[in-house]
Amino acid sequence: MTEAEWADMERLLPTPCYVVDEALIEENLKILKGVMDRTGARILLAQKAFSMYALYPLIGEYLCGATASGLYEARLCAEEMAKPLRARGRKVENHIFSPAYKEAEFREILRCCDHIVFNSWKQAERFGPGAKAAGKSMGLRINPERSTQEGHAIYDPCAPGSRLGVTLEAFEAGLHRGSLQLLDGLHFHTLCEQDADALEATLEAVEEKFGRYLAGMRWINFGGGHHITRPGYDIPRLERCIGRMQDRYGLTVYLEPGEAVALNAGFLIAEVLETLHNGMDIAILDTSAACHMPDVLEMPYRPPLRGSGEPGEKACTYRLGGPTCLAGDIIGDYSFDRPLKEGDRLVFQDMAIYSMVKNNTFNGMPLPAIALRRKNGECAIVKEFGYRDFRERLS
Repeated sequence: MTEAEWADMERLLPTPCYVVDEALIEENLKILKGVMDRTGARILLAQKAFSMYALYPLIGEYLCGATASGLYEARLCAEEMAKPLRARGRKVENHIFSPAYKEAEFREILRCCDHIVFNSWKQAERFGPGAKAAGKSMGLRINPERSTQEGHAIYDPCAPGSRLGVTLEAFEAGLHRGSLQLLDGLHFHTLCEQDADALEATLEAVEEKFGRYLAGMRWINFGGGHHITRPGYDIPRLERCIGRMQDRYGLTVYLEPGEAVALNAGFLIAEVLETLHNGMDIAILDTSAACHMPDVLEMPYRPPLRGSGEPGEKACTYRLGGPTCLAGDIIGDYSFDRPLKEGDRLVFQDMAIYSMVKNNTFNGMPLPAIALRRKNGECAIVKEFGYRDFRERLS
């Protein structure tokens, strides 16, 4: 965007407001499609990271479909991606994984999804016969017990005591009950914002523990956490990993990135409400880390901020915080060329992923509006929230 376009966007939109850039989404999609075209792998949108369904028709034109973590995401894919694209003659895959399914929801899941992944033999045996009878492709999530992360145990499905995926011991115990014939594929998800070297290490563990069972399968799903569209990501290594599973076992390979679809494609515009001083300069914004960008506190991480620098890098350093009562509602420390004042607009970057799907109304905080910047440069609000949205969650 030009400086004039930035200025118009900051001036014309309400705050707080998420803005997703269609052209940047498409750039990411082109990278992902390139991987599919070169390898034959099938890539799905992980809706848990990005569920802005106004862009589902575009995403479905590039990717093979989407994956869900529960019934509502499965319905969203069926209604907002699969249905409109089916009308254009394009087939969209709808996959689902859940640590445990509810009996009352499973019939509707069968209507929405064509691939269903279970988290245990017990779940597969309970729901699998009905899924098979409905013509669904079934998989089991495995835990290769190979951690590749440091300092992020909350995001590590291979951490000790993990509830996600069956270990080799549990997998082989299930074989005594004759369940292997239920399965069409195996699924693992062990990465978080990682490069292909972590995938390569994970595949070594998968082959070592489960390789003797792969030859009888139709597919393998590498899960998500692959930062494929990040500058510098090792795409050739990823493609070698895909080819390895195809050549050795004759498998169709699936990947389920969420962040890679919308990485660096969204913004959150906020306004300075007040400045004060308590040992350092502080600015209170109308956006909240706790409510509008919860990964800032959970990960934790310091989101990029347009026109700012590291603390002390520029003339004026501020601690940026939200307006809630949570003492730790702190976005981070940033420096600026000039002092901040009430009414200034700030633009946080890389805000398309997780922020919108995880936000909340703690303290009665209003949810940010959602705007879409089209490829032709036009920017329009697609969703606004008000008091009723807050109230109706509580009655």
